[in-house]
Amino acid sequence: MNIAVRYYSRGGNTKKIAEAIAEAVGVEAKTVSEPLSEDVDILFLGSAPYAFDIDDEVKKFISGIHVSVGKVVNFSTSAAVKSTRKYIEKLLAEKQIPIAEEEFSCRGAFAMLHKGRPNESDQKAAAEFARKIIS
Repeated sequence: MNIAVRYYSRGGNTKKIAEAIAEAVGVEAKTVSEPLSEDVDILFLGSAPYAFDIDDEVKKFISGIHVSVGKVVNFSTSAAVKSTRKYIEKLLAEKQIPIAEEEFSCRGAFAMLHKGRPNESDQKAAAEFARKIIS
Protein backbone atom coordinates (compact mmCIF):
# COMPACT_ATOMS: atom_id res chain seq x y z
CA MET A 1 0.00 0.00 0.00
CA ASN A 2 1.38 3.40 -0.99
CA ILE A 3 0.73 6.07 1.65
CA ALA A 4 1.58 9.77 1.74
CA VAL A 5 1.23 12.48 4.36
CA ARG A 6 0.99 16.13 3.36
CA TYR A 7 0.14 19.09 5.59
CA TYR A 8 0.05 22.86 5.85
CA SER A 9 0.87 24.44 9.19
CA ARG A 10 1.37 28.11 10.05
CA GLY A 11 2.03 27.76 13.76
CA GLY A 12 3.26 24.18 14.02
CA ASN A 13 0.08 22.59 15.40
CA THR A 14 -0.85 20.63 12.28
CA LYS A 15 2.81 19.73 11.72
CA LYS A 16 2.89 17.94 15.10
CA ILE A 17 -0.12 15.84 14.16
CA ALA A 18 1.24 15.17 10.65
CA GLU A 19 4.50 13.90 12.08
CA ALA A 20 2.69 11.60 14.53
CA ILE A 21 0.58 10.17 11.70
CA ALA A 22 3.56 9.76 9.40
CA GLU A 23 5.60 7.94 12.03
CA ALA A 24 2.69 5.62 12.77
CA VAL A 25 2.31 4.63 9.10
CA GLY A 26 6.03 4.55 8.29
CA VAL A 27 6.37 7.47 5.88
CA GLU A 28 7.74 11.00 5.96
CA ALA A 29 5.41 13.94 6.60
CA LYS A 30 5.89 16.57 3.92
CA THR A 31 4.41 20.01 3.45
CA VAL A 32 1.89 20.70 0.71
CA SER A 33 4.63 22.57 -1.12
CA GLU A 34 5.87 19.15 -2.22
CA PRO A 35 3.47 17.70 -4.82
CA LEU A 36 2.66 14.03 -5.05
CA SER A 37 4.97 12.40 -7.56
CA GLU A 38 3.37 8.97 -7.70
CA ASP A 39 0.01 7.29 -7.24
CA VAL A 40 -1.08 6.77 -3.63
CA ASP A 41 -3.68 4.54 -2.08
CA ILE A 42 -4.12 6.77 0.97
CA LEU A 43 -3.24 10.43 1.30
CA PHE A 44 -3.41 11.84 4.83
CA LEU A 45 -3.98 15.57 4.27
CA GLY A 46 -3.71 18.02 7.15
CA SER A 47 -4.67 21.65 7.45
CA ALA A 48 -6.33 24.18 9.71
CA PRO A 49 -9.08 26.70 9.15
CA TYR A 50 -8.03 30.32 8.72
CA ALA A 51 -10.82 32.91 8.62
CA PHE A 52 -13.40 30.19 7.89
CA ASP A 53 -11.48 28.73 4.94
CA ILE A 54 -8.27 26.85 4.28
CA ASP A 55 -5.00 28.39 3.19
CA ASP A 56 -4.42 28.97 -0.51
CA GLU A 57 -1.39 26.65 -0.33
CA VAL A 58 -3.71 23.72 0.45
CA LYS A 59 -6.01 24.70 -2.40
CA LYS A 60 -3.02 24.91 -4.74
CA PHE A 61 -1.81 21.47 -3.61
CA ILE A 62 -5.19 19.85 -4.25
CA SER A 63 -5.60 21.50 -7.64
CA GLY A 64 -2.10 20.30 -8.53
CA ILE A 65 -2.80 16.61 -7.88
CA HIS A 66 -2.12 14.84 -11.16
CA VAL A 67 -1.67 11.28 -9.90
CA SER A 68 -4.19 8.68 -8.82
CA VAL A 69 -5.31 8.97 -5.19
CA GLY A 70 -7.36 6.10 -3.75
CA LYS A 71 -8.74 8.28 -0.96
CA VAL A 72 -7.86 11.27 1.15
CA VAL A 73 -8.02 11.07 4.92
CA ASN A 74 -8.52 14.54 6.36
CA PHE A 75 -6.92 15.69 9.60
CA SER A 76 -6.94 19.13 11.15
CA THR A 77 -6.12 21.25 14.15
CA SER A 78 -8.08 24.30 15.21
CA ALA A 79 -8.72 26.63 18.11
CA ALA A 80 -12.40 27.05 17.23
CA VAL A 81 -13.75 25.26 14.14
CA LYS A 82 -13.89 21.51 14.58
CA SER A 83 -12.74 20.38 11.14
CA THR A 84 -11.55 21.46 7.70
CA ARG A 85 -13.42 18.60 6.04
CA LYS A 86 -16.11 20.66 4.28
CA TYR A 87 -13.46 22.84 2.61
CA ILE A 88 -11.29 19.89 1.58
CA GLU A 89 -14.22 17.75 0.45
CA LYS A 90 -15.47 20.41 -1.97
CA LEU A 91 -12.07 20.75 -3.65
CA LEU A 92 -11.58 16.99 -3.85
CA ALA A 93 -15.01 16.53 -5.43
CA GLU A 94 -13.96 18.85 -8.25
CA LYS A 95 -11.01 16.50 -8.89
CA GLN A 96 -13.17 13.38 -8.39
CA ILE A 97 -10.97 12.23 -5.52
CA PRO A 98 -12.82 10.41 -2.72
CA ILE A 99 -12.53 11.51 0.89
CA ALA A 100 -12.71 8.98 3.71
CA GLU A 101 -15.61 9.09 6.15
CA GLU A 102 -13.11 8.93 9.00
CA GLU A 103 -11.15 12.01 9.97
CA PHE A 104 -9.04 13.22 12.84
CA SER A 105 -9.27 16.65 14.44
CA CYS A 106 -8.00 18.12 17.67
CA ARG A 107 -7.52 21.45 19.34
CA GLY A 108 -4.59 23.63 18.37
CA ALA A 109 -3.17 26.52 20.34
CA PHE A 110 -3.96 29.99 19.08
CA ALA A 111 -3.24 33.18 21.01
CA MET A 112 -4.55 32.51 24.52
CA LEU A 113 -6.73 29.55 23.51
CA HIS A 114 -5.79 25.92 24.10
CA LYS A 115 -2.23 26.49 25.32
CA GLY A 116 -0.07 23.40 24.90
CA ARG A 117 -2.30 21.78 22.27
CA PRO A 118 -1.89 19.61 20.42
CA ASN A 119 -0.29 17.75 23.30
CA GLU A 120 1.27 14.30 23.61
CA SER A 121 -2.15 12.73 24.13
CA ASP A 122 -3.41 14.32 20.89
CA GLN A 123 -0.37 13.02 19.03
CA LYS A 124 -0.87 9.50 20.38
CA ALA A 125 -4.54 9.62 19.37
CA ALA A 126 -3.57 10.75 15.86
CA ALA A 127 -1.07 7.89 15.55
CA GLU A 128 -3.65 5.35 16.69
CA PHE A 129 -6.19 6.80 14.26
CA ALA A 130 -3.71 6.45 11.39
CA ARG A 131 -2.85 2.85 12.28
CA LYS A 132 -6.57 1.97 12.24
CA ILE A 133 -7.01 3.58 8.82
CA ILE A 134 -4.27 1.48 7.22
CA SER A 135 -5.09 -1.81 8.96
